[in-house]
Amino acid sequence: MSDLTNVALNAEGYMTDPNQWTRELAVILAKLEGIEELTAEHWKIIDYCRATGLTSGKAPTLRQITVGTGVTTKDLFALFPKGPAKKVAKIAGLGKPEGCV
Repeated sequence: MSDLTNVALNAEGYMTDPNQWTRELAVILAKLEGIEELTAEHWKIIDYCRATGLTSGKAPTLRQITVGTGVTTKDLFALFPKGPAKKVAKIAGLGKPEGCV
């Protein structure tokens, strides 16, 4: 799947079926969020969020991401500017994290 035409998104742009997610889709979603290239550090966070989100049924919070990956909040904001928990959830094909406005 190389585009978003057959992907179910909600009004805010989050995927409604995480099973449709692929790494190729993540690259497209990242570009839509203003992230031109996904580095190994991005993938470490995306993979963590997917694993956690698919297990718990909800996207991890910013605090869960920093604790679970060992990446500082400052570094998260550098990798995923302006709302890292929401951006990484979107790119990882998960729903909006609880507590995010």
